Amino acid sequence: MGNNRMNRAYSPYFVGIVGLFITTLIIANITAVKLVMVAGVIVPAAVMIFPVSYITGDVLTEVYGYSRARRVIWLGFMCNLVAVGAIWLGQILPPAPFWDGQAAYERILGYTPRLLTASFLAYLIGEFFNAYVMARLKILTAGRWLWTRTVSSTLIGQGLDSLVFIAVAFAGTIPVKTLALIVLTQWLLKCAYEAAATPFTYWAVRFLKRREGVDVYDHHTRFNPLTLK
Repeated sequence: MGNNRMNRAYSPYFVGIVGLFITTLIIANITAVKLVMVAGVIVPAAVMIFPVSYITGDVLTEVYGYSRARRVIWLGFMCNLVAVGAIWLGQILPPAPFWDGQAAYERILGYTPRLLTASFLAYLIGEFFNAYVMARLKILTAGRWLWTRTVSSTLIGQGLDSLVFIAVAFAGTIPVKTLALIVLTQWLLKCAYEAAATPFTYWAVRFLKRREGVDVYDHHTRFNPLTLK
């Protein structure tokens, strides 16, 4: 299989994967405001859904290649930006006189500039490293041992995501030891999540390669994350 069908219109399967990727990003941003207790550890509720974006990102890169994954990552960034802008606009619009939920809306859906910066930086760095590691390892392993690529890319991508977000969002407000513990906990939970989903990833990759007739190797790809060519 090769790239012979890559120039056609986007297939329903590709559109579905992209839709799932973007949906998980937006849901994660909204649910991250709630803190939950998992196995005795306090983490954002988003830790339950955000790893799905990495699983779908792995599938996108493995099947369609880094170039398409790069476009989807930027599309996800723009959709997140639109969602944040719409939520902010809803916050500043004057509430109806009888509506008493303004404070709750601001508390749950309001974003501070620091948290937004942390979220967007962590997303871009984590996702691009995840896709890069997947694509490079696919070449190095000649397409064998998919699990080595999904696990390795997750360890690096999720690690950077957790480190960047926690450091940018909370440095100076929380003791360093506590910050390190939060980063480590989130990283381990996210990695365990994706490791448990490995059988699904294998199934999805096999299904898409067979139905799409596509299995891209990025031998000649430019890995610059800032270009869409």
